[in-house]
Amino acid sequence: MQGIRTKLLVISDTHAPKSVTIPNVPLDVAIHCGDLTEESKLGEFRESLKLLRAINAPLKLVIAGNHDFTLDTKIFRQKIEQAKRILSIDPGLIEAEYGNFGDAKKLFLEANQDGIVFLDEGVHQFHLANGATLTVYASPFTSSVEADWGFQYKRGETHDFAIPQGVDVVITHSPPEGILDRVDSGHRGGCEHLFAAVARARPRLHCFGHIHEGWGARLVSWRDNGSSEPPSHFNAIDNAKSKTLDTLASLRKAKWDTPEDIMEKEARLQSLRGVGYRATDHCLGSDYPIVPGESTLFVNAAIQSTQEEQPQLPWVIDLELPATDC
Repeated sequence: MQGIRTKLLVISDTHAPKSVTIPNVPLDVAIHCGDLTEESKLGEFRESLKLLRAINAPLKLVIAGNHDFTLDTKIFRQKIEQAKRILSIDPGLIEAEYGNFGDAKKLFLEANQDGIVFLDEGVHQFHLANGATLTVYASPFTSSVEADWGFQYKRGETHDFAIPQGVDVVITHSPPEGILDRVDSGHRGGCEHLFAAVARARPRLHCFGHIHEGWGARLVSWRDNGSSEPPSHFNAIDNAKSKTLDTLASLRKAKWDTPEDIMEKEARLQSLRGVGYRATDHCLGSDYPIVPGESTLFVNAAIQSTQEEQPQLPWVIDLELPATDC
């Protein structure tokens, strides 16, 4: 059954720069997958909210990332105590830059009137202006060796990503293990527990960031197997039917590229930068339609680049959502 065509902008890891340019296209929903700031300062949050207000969408959904630690009161308290005890920093200076507990969250509450909605971990449902219903699961949590930034748990520990069946879009800061999560050193930075939860729920879209080098999109076709093992990127994906739409490798010069390859990549990158975003259509009748329950589009939308001064491209995605019941 055909749903309602819905246009989404997805970005992540903007880290409050003033150089990010938002596409001037009419949208139904915009999504920011966390790391709005670099140091979680109030001024950075205000800069990020200014960016969000400029987006031409009636609804803008936002989650926190590990850099946005003042939104995680427990970690914020720990960092304040460390700053006072170890570094002997004047509490007044800390308050001037970072505010008090809850001040950053208040900025988002005030922005509700502009269609900006900050999402805590869990399931949220929205009735869109285009007549569609959007059900999302959101989580800011990432794994880390030390787990000393916002919304983190230690590697080797588990986190319950309680994604129910019927969710349309999963918004996380972390990537799932095995998909668009390789760092420059070659190892994977995604979470196996997150992958398993997404594989069980099979949403239409899973968008994230965190691993800047993982920018890209992959349409995954799921295997139907009765394995008793937890789903992983080794056993749950039908790679023959899946499609990688774009990664940084398709836009950046590589070691074994010919001069023609390099010229082709550079021309394509400049063309995309001229447009201002990477568009992809997954509605019925497109080249790669999303089939609910059978395929999921994974998008790493990290904007900040690890190698270039220019930011990476935002994603503009067309997909179908269920109609709101009358």
